[in-house]
Amino acid sequence: MLDQLSQRLQKVFKNLRGEGKVSRGHVEDALREMRLALLEADVHFRVVKEFVETIRRQAIGQEVLQSLTPTQQVIKIVRDELVQLLGGESSALSFAPKPPSVFMIVGLQGSGKTTSAGKLARWLNRNGHRSLLLSIDVYRPAARHQLAVIADELNVLCYEDNRVDDPLQLCNAGRREAETRGCDVLLIDTAGRLHIDDTLMQELRRVKTLLAPVEILFVADAMTGQDAVKSAQEFHNQLALSGIILTKMDGDARGGAALSIKSVTGCPIKFVGVGEKYDALELFHPDRMASRILGMGDVLSLIEKAEETIDREKALELEKKVRTDSFTLEDFRDQMRQMRKLGPIEQILSMLPQSGGFKDLANVKVDEKELLHIEAIIDSMTSKERNNHQIINGSRRKRIARGSGTSVQKVNQLLRQYVQARKMMKQMSMGKISKRLARMKFPGLG
Repeated sequence: MLDQLSQRLQKVFKNLRGEGKVSRGHVEDALREMRLALLEADVHFRVVKEFVETIRRQAIGQEVLQSLTPTQQVIKIVRDELVQLLGGESSALSFAPKPPSVFMIVGLQGSGKTTSAGKLARWLNRNGHRSLLLSIDVYRPAARHQLAVIADELNVLCYEDNRVDDPLQLCNAGRREAETRGCDVLLIDTAGRLHIDDTLMQELRRVKTLLAPVEILFVADAMTGQDAVKSAQEFHNQLALSGIILTKMDGDARGGAALSIKSVTGCPIKFVGVGEKYDALELFHPDRMASRILGMGDVLSLIEKAEETIDREKALELEKKVRTDSFTLEDFRDQMRQMRKLGPIEQILSMLPQSGGFKDLANVKVDEKELLHIEAIIDSMTSKERNNHQIINGSRRKRIARGSGTSVQKVNQLLRQYVQARKMMKQMSMGKISKRLARMKFPGLG
């Protein structure tokens, strides 16, 4: 996510930190590189110009250049401005005083609108709401059935009536259904086009007049960069959007849409899609995204993801096993399975600060197939072998390799990884790693 931009900016600050004393010229050089990095990331040129000028005004003051840590002061200024550029504070969803609250999901065809509607319904249900999905796309073949299939997979309520082909009639029927079934949110997946046209906008305006939605959320494909920003602006001019859902953020290495869309449209980014799975929808936090761009990590989001995904009882049981030095290969396999529930390993590593003890993790490439091989190897062991790795001799290793469809070398590699993990966990239980983390200082945070 925004990897290219992040690497370029981190390189700028690395060069700045390499200077013994920071001068106005050094800051100007850094700003020039920063401007190029942002333009190459497909950030809107007007946004880049205003962003760089704002930083220049603050960063070349005497109180910054003559301070004890001028580089960190400059990085802090950049981080603060990035936060403002991305929207300042997180923007929460609005709800009507009397249910159901109507959310219109709008956007161009192919932006991920229908999938995002399903993801949002799931997110709402997991956060104490009861959602009903409704598709009023009567033009695209099987569009309504597609939403019904997604709803069924997510165990979310969906209203579908193929006898009705009028979007406004469907809206009225959907609202009645939401009231009857006690749903407090009605999510309407509207029709999209490959381009913006008057017919589409007239229909959307009629739906807005009929239902008075509390949220009109525009779904934008982050991979399309400034095209997504331009489309969002046109929809906003016609409908007065309340927020943006940026999809495919996990594949957007540049970041132009994320960094431009709030400034250009005035609409906050409320959610980001970070994968194809239905749980891959996250609340957008400008401060956390700015920290990730600058290599400071996003530990808070990682903790929240872990709290939502990892079984608390299993975590307590693991803590006890680590403390008593009874962490087995079976536990090792179970922990890998828990980690995979959090999402792709590389995505998890990207949330850690790219400095201190974690600085080399940014370059780590994880082959998800290798994780499956590890599981297969452990599954091919007997219960005794999983609970006592020391009994796994040469003949056992050959048998395990045959049973898992791998090689003896792979089995040996796994056993070494397990021993290393066990040592690391023992250190953690003794508080060594936590003490090291407490001593770490990340640039721009103090």
